[in-house]
Amino acid sequence: MKKLALIMAGLFVAPAVHAMDLLQTYHEALSSDPVYASARASRDAGLEALPQGRAGLFPQITGAANTQDNRYTTAYSGDASILALEGISPLTRQYGNSWGYTITLTQPLFNFAAFAVYKEAGFKVAQAEATFGQVAQDLVVRVAQAYFDVLASQDSLAFIRAQKAAISEQLAQAKRNFEVGTSTIVDTHEAQSRYDLAISQEIAAESDLEIKKETLRQIIGGKPRELAQLRGGVLLAPPQPAAMEQWVDAAENTNLTVQSQRAGVEVAMGEINRFRGGHMPTLNLVGVDGRQTTSIGAIGVPGAPSNDVYFKQIGVQLNIPIFSGGLVNSQVKQAIALRDKAQQDLENARRTAALNARQSYLGVTNGIAQVKALEAALISSQSSLDSNKLGYDVGVRINIDVLNAQQQLYQTKRDLSKAVYDTIMAGLKLRNAAGILNDEDVQQINAMLEK
Repeated sequence: MKKLALIMAGLFVAPAVHAMDLLQTYHEALSSDPVYASARASRDAGLEALPQGRAGLFPQITGAANTQDNRYTTAYSGDASILALEGISPLTRQYGNSWGYTITLTQPLFNFAAFAVYKEAGFKVAQAEATFGQVAQDLVVRVAQAYFDVLASQDSLAFIRAQKAAISEQLAQAKRNFEVGTSTIVDTHEAQSRYDLAISQEIAAESDLEIKKETLRQIIGGKPRELAQLRGGVLLAPPQPAAMEQWVDAAENTNLTVQSQRAGVEVAMGEINRFRGGHMPTLNLVGVDGRQTTSIGAIGVPGAPSNDVYFKQIGVQLNIPIFSGGLVNSQVKQAIALRDKAQQDLENARRTAALNARQSYLGVTNGIAQVKALEAALISSQSSLDSNKLGYDVGVRINIDVLNAQQQLYQTKRDLSKAVYDTIMAGLKLRNAAGILNDEDVQQINAMLEK
């Protein structure tokens, strides 16, 4: 029996060696999560706004080449004999080829719209970086939430099964007492109903666990392995700094969504300047270098003469817009409306970040207090169950008292487990709201798990 016990213990301990912890789960999500990969590609695309905006201020060089085949037929009218005496053919055919090339260099000297695009590009890059940074922080929250949801669902299932086993023992005892005449059939029916309810709860918990695992699977792109559990007696630290308004101020200023929207306002203002540049003249330095060659000769006569023209030009070109059908005015009005929208989006982002910071801060502080209260309640619930079992054995308590005490004990265990996970998540969400969530936070949470 001792050898069998050791073998069974090994079966339960061995999977923990290969358990996947939070840090490993996060690393898998970094390489597999499509939301994160999409945001990274979008960020890379957004970074190209700067070289594209700068290109409008650099010289533009274009080349053009042409070639064409020329065939001419000349017919002379008049007396054929007279034309013959003069040596003129009544029908003359000529052919030849024309070709050439042109290289043009244009250097903007003054282009208000191009300069506005270049200035706007810097804010587009900042917006792309901030947006990607927010998605990266959201990934930490999503991975941790999915991870702890699985752990919470596993705990809930384990508590329900333990409760079912306890009820089963109570049911067996009620049946024995009824058989010997020391209790009524009511005790058996009460225990049976609680047992049937526990089976129903077990089925629901098993389904919930599978759903939670599938949610995690969607993020990491594969079936999750056994997950590392939280160590017993984990100490939950309160937020630092301890003042909620400091977190709210940080959220209103350093939250990455707020930074992205702030850059979006600057981009919208840049669009206004870009379209207003449509009313302004442009001044360019233009240089041209080219050649045009034409050769024409009579058909059948070799060595047709050619005409070669080489040309070089340099000058200044001034373009003044006069009327564009009202297009520029409409574009400016549209850009102003979009600027107003961007400003309202920024204000909404500030308020949302502040709200999330307050909620998460209270989630941490109240969560810590709730965990302490539930730990005390757990001790009391265990004492209550022990007392009711003893009272039932000596006849001063009835079966329903024991069943209620059992239900309270396991419900307290589930509530305590969930409160711990919720408090940890509230801490991550608080740092996310403030825009300071990073990989080190994942490592700190990972240190709370069993190795």
